[in-house]
Amino acid sequence: MEQFVATIALIGIVIVVASLLSGIIERIGIPLVGAFLLLGAALGPLGFNLIDIHLQSPELRVLATLGLALVLFSDAVGVNLREVRERRLLSWVVLGPGTILPALVIAAAAYWILGVPVPAAAILGAALASTDPVLLRTVLRAPGLPTTTRVALRLESGMNDVVLLPVVTIATVALLQGTVISSPDLGRHLIGLFLLGPALGALIGWVGITMLATIRSRIGVRRDYESLYALGLGFTAYAAAEAVGGSGFLAAFAAGLAIAALDVELCDCFLEYGEATAEMLLLLTFVAFGTSLIWTGLSVADVPTLLFAVIALGARTAVLYPVLTQIGVRGRDRKLIALFGPRGLSSLLLVLLPVFAAVPGAERWLTITCLVVLLSLVIHGVIIGIFLRREPTIRGAATSVVPDSVDNSEDAARSAAQPAERITIDEVRELQKRGEPVVFVDARAARSYDADDRQIAGSVRIPPEDPVRNATEQRLSQRSTLVVYCA
Repeated sequence: MEQFVATIALIGIVIVVASLLSGIIERIGIPLVGAFLLLGAALGPLGFNLIDIHLQSPELRVLATLGLALVLFSDAVGVNLREVRERRLLSWVVLGPGTILPALVIAAAAYWILGVPVPAAAILGAALASTDPVLLRTVLRAPGLPTTTRVALRLESGMNDVVLLPVVTIATVALLQGTVISSPDLGRHLIGLFLLGPALGALIGWVGITMLATIRSRIGVRRDYESLYALGLGFTAYAAAEAVGGSGFLAAFAAGLAIAALDVELCDCFLEYGEATAEMLLLLTFVAFGTSLIWTGLSVADVPTLLFAVIALGARTAVLYPVLTQIGVRGRDRKLIALFGPRGLSSLLLVLLPVFAAVPGAERWLTITCLVVLLSLVIHGVIIGIFLRREPTIRGAATSVVPDSVDNSEDAARSAAQPAERITIDEVRELQKRGEPVVFVDARAARSYDADDRQIAGSVRIPPEDPVRNATEQRLSQRSTLVVYCA
């Protein structure tokens, strides 16, 4: 009972702290996950000793499983297939050589420096080649990030796990079966991994989103329940695949990718709620690791392990820099893509899979991964912080009336405090008949905007990520009625 209460308290604390500190942490540019690791340390045995989550704790397994499944699903739903097609060469590079070659380099270093078996080296290589989506989210939201860099990092952080997960799964099976897998067993695992799981996931994604579109057009679906619907599809795909011996994680990804490919116009809340919930689960998992587990990485910080960590953190940059040059990506884009490669929770979640499968020696690999993640948080956290501090941004709240100049920003802030008013089409027409100035503002999220060529004639495009800065740059009139639409 005490452990149950402590777990509920942990969830409440994380939600409260994440909400209150999100703006401050984003403003000063430090990694959000670093703050939650420290929060975990404060709550764990190193601090107030309120909770201790170890490898055998059921909470860790639940959080890790749900977090990885949901982040794969939400990242797949958010894939902009038009960007992938337009930049297919860049997509192939970051998901092909940019993912596989670093994994091979890291695996070779693990084999030669740490002396682990080949399957274990493959697991470490795959886990530590994974780029963490949570650490990169603040960077991807930065208005000053170049488009090429944003696309490359979004694709890599959202999709390279699906390239690396099969390596971890097959290597885990090989270790459990004495490094030798019989042909029937190998065939069964490969079918479950690459065919059964993804096929079930894609089917559930297609059926689920088709049902949503049909019912929404005929009866209507409440906005808040449509956001919950995203979670239901992701978890259903995972559970269905696991029930028949497939990979639930690949099924969750396939479900999200099927939704993205169907190109159905979705409520922004469908995407945003799934992303927010996935991020909250991942932050909870960071707190769980922070209570005691991740700090065990410091206990193995000897010369060979530190040398391995340096190679693991430098392999991606060493591989991507020349590869990007070959395909014509140069200058600031090449530098930013090559430098932003943080290792975080995705690496820990991948290496946890053999731990949960009770593979002998897997706890040591987790400890080594913890050390690399801690070093990455420091190194990449500094890089991210420097980049964000250099980016000029105008921070504020979206307003119904945007000032003619920056000097009137205080008036805009006061206007933002007023609740937004809804306006009907008939009311807009009445205003236009009276000759009053009306400006239509297209505030749809990027994915919805790119997926639909329709737009109100004469409307002004204001992306929702940084509305005040964009509205100020376009000098929208303070005397006009702004009619904002997002769907």
